[in-house]
Amino acid sequence: MAATPSALQRFITVAQPYWRGDRRAWAWAFLAGLVLLMLADTQLAVRLNTQTGELTSALAARDADRFWAAVRQMLQVLGLAVPVFALYYYARDAYANDWRRWLTQRYLDGYLRERRYFHLASDVIDNPDQRIAEDVNTFTGRSLHFLLILLGSLMQLVAFSAVLWGLSHTLVGFLVAYAVAGTVLSLGLFGRPLIRLNHWQLKREADLRFRLMRVRENAESIAFYGGEAQERHQLQQRLRATLLNTQRLIRAQFGLNLFQRGFSQLSLLVPSVVLAHDVLSGRLEVGQAVQAGGAFAAVLGAISLIVDNFESLSRFVAGIDRLHDLAQVLESPPATPGIAREAGHDLHLQNLTVQAPDSDRVLVEKLNLSVPEGGSLLITGASGCGKSSLLRAIAGLWTQGSGQVSHPPREQVFFLPQRPYLQSGSLRSQLIYPSTQTALDDAALLRILDEVQLRHLAEADGGLDRSRDWEKVLSGGEQQRLAFARLLVHAPRLAILDEATSALDDANQQRLYERLRARGTTLISIAHRAAVAGFHKQVLQLTGGGRWRLARTTPAAHTPPPAPSPTAPPR
Repeated sequence: MAATPSALQRFITVAQPYWRGDRRAWAWAFLAGLVLLMLADTQLAVRLNTQTGELTSALAARDADRFWAAVRQMLQVLGLAVPVFALYYYARDAYANDWRRWLTQRYLDGYLRERRYFHLASDVIDNPDQRIAEDVNTFTGRSLHFLLILLGSLMQLVAFSAVLWGLSHTLVGFLVAYAVAGTVLSLGLFGRPLIRLNHWQLKREADLRFRLMRVRENAESIAFYGGEAQERHQLQQRLRATLLNTQRLIRAQFGLNLFQRGFSQLSLLVPSVVLAHDVLSGRLEVGQAVQAGGAFAAVLGAISLIVDNFESLSRFVAGIDRLHDLAQVLESPPATPGIAREAGHDLHLQNLTVQAPDSDRVLVEKLNLSVPEGGSLLITGASGCGKSSLLRAIAGLWTQGSGQVSHPPREQVFFLPQRPYLQSGSLRSQLIYPSTQTALDDAALLRILDEVQLRHLAEADGGLDRSRDWEKVLSGGEQQRLAFARLLVHAPRLAILDEATSALDDANQQRLYERLRARGTTLISIAHRAAVAGFHKQVLQLTGGGRWRLARTTPAAHTPPPAPSPTAPPR
C-alpha cells in the first residue's frame, strides 16, 4: 500500500503545474516583484519603529528640536510606506486571480476531457463542481497569502531581530522560548482535529448546496408529485449533518481561541517585565524600551506564524486534500476500455458484449450486426433488459465489456435522449447546440423550425436571439421537437434516438422520422410504440440475460399511422 502523502506533498502536487507550466516565466517574475515590494515594506516598517522610539525619547527628554526632526522624518517614511503597502496588496490579489484562472481552466480541461464528468463516480469524488468553483479559489488565494506572509515573516524576523539583539540579549532568548512553546502546544492540542473537522465541513456544506440545487432543477416534477415532505426530509438530514459538524468545529475553535488570546495578550506584558529593571535604573531610555517592545511584537509575530493563523491553516489544509483527490482522479490515465472502437463508414458491431459498469452482469452478449449508411435499426425489449445500455456502449459512454464497435466519426454521430438537455440562453444557441456557431443563416434555421412546427418560438420579440429558460417554458413534446431541430441543423450521418419521440403524437412522430429518412440519415432507435417499427428496416429484440434476436421488419409495419384529428395542435 502506498504511503499517504503529507500535507506539503499534496500542496506541491496541486500547486506546481502553475509554476512549471506555460505560465512559469510570468509566475516567477511577478512573484519576484512581490518579494521586492515586501522587502521595501519591511524596511519601511523598521524605519517607522525606530522613529516611534525616537519620538517617545524626545518627548520624555522634553527636547522640541529633536521631536520635530523625528516628526519630519516619520512623515517622509510614511510618504513611501503607504503607497508601497497599497501596491503590494493590489499586486498580491491580481496575482492570486491569475493563478485561479489558470488552475480552474486546468481542472475544467481534465473534468471535460474524455467525458470524465460522466464517468466520475460520486462515491470517489463528491461535489466536483464545488471543488472546481470554490476550493480552487480558496486554494490560490490562501496559498499566495500564506506564502507571502511566510516570506514576510522571515524578512521581519531578520530585520527586527537585529534591532532587538542590540537592545536586550535576554529579551531575545525569552522570545525564542516563548514562541517555540506556543507553536508546539497549538499543533499538539488543536492540529489534527481542526483539519479533520474543516474537511468534513466543506463536504457537508457542498452536499447541502447540491441538494438544494437538485430541488430547483426538478421543481416541476417535485411539484407534480407533491414531494415537498420527502424533499424537506432529505434537506433536513443534510442540514442536521452540517450543523452537527459545525457544532463540533465551534467547540474546537473555542479552545483554540482561548489559547491564542492568552498567548497574544501575555506577549504584551513580557517586554515591559524583562526591560523594567534597565529602564528604572536609567540604563535604557523609555523610547528605547518602546522600540524594543515594537521589535519584540514584530519578531514574535514572525515566529508565531502557525499559532496566529492556525484556524485559517486548518481550513486551507482541508481544501488542499479535496483538490489533491480531484487532481489525482482527473490526471490519472483513463481505464483501458474493454470495447474496442474504430471509425468506419457504416455502423458495425462485432462480438459485442456489454456489461453494467463496475459489475459482472451481462446485458448484451456477443452481438453481431451491421447497419449500412441510410439504414435503420429499432431496438426493443422489456424495461431493464439493456436497451439504453447498448446505446451508451455504441456512443462510447460505457466501455465495460468486449468486442468491437465501428461507426462514423464522433462529429457525424448525434444522440437524442428521451429528455433533451436545454440550456438557459437564446433560441439560436438551443438550435445549434453543442456547437457554438453554424454555417446556416437565419432563414435556414427558421425553415428547420417550420419542419418541427416550432416557428412560433421565433416570432416573439428577439426572434432567434430571444433568451428564456427553455426547459421551463416548453412542454415535453416541444422540447423533443426542438431536439429534432438540433439534429436537422447538424445533419449527422448517424442518429441515435433513445425514446426521443415518447412525448409526441403519431402525426408529429411520423413527420420527424420521415424527415430523417429523406435526408439519408442512419437511424438507431429505442421505442415502445409499435408504429415506430414502420420507420426501420431491422429490429433487434433484447430478451434478457444477454440474449438477443435480430429480424427484418415486415412490409406491413411500414404502413404509416392514420393522421390525427385536426383539432388542437399537440404540445
